[in-house]
Amino acid sequence: MKAITGNLLTNGSVVYLADNDQWTLQRNEAARFDDDDVAPVLTAAQSRVREITDAYIIDVSADGAPAGRAVIRESIRGAGPTVRGDLGIQAECCA
Repeated sequence: MKAITGNLLTNGSVVYLADNDQWTLQRNEAARFDDDDVAPVLTAAQSRVREITDAYIIDVSADGAPAGRAVIRESIRGAGPTVRGDLGIQAECCA
């Protein structure tokens, strides 16, 4: 299974393309696609340059969790910058 992810232009948040063709912050709400169906969806997502940047395909499991080589990268992207603990999403949880 595949999903589409990118970053919001307004604040850099990691987002996922949902079934309703909207961007969601929740990875488990991401639409999932078969390998053969994902390419045209990615092309459409990449054309939405006023909303997001760097849209690309990730491998996901049936429940929407990253799979394969995407596991580590997507975990880091979802948590925010790794250089300082007082920035990004990780700072919000512990402030």
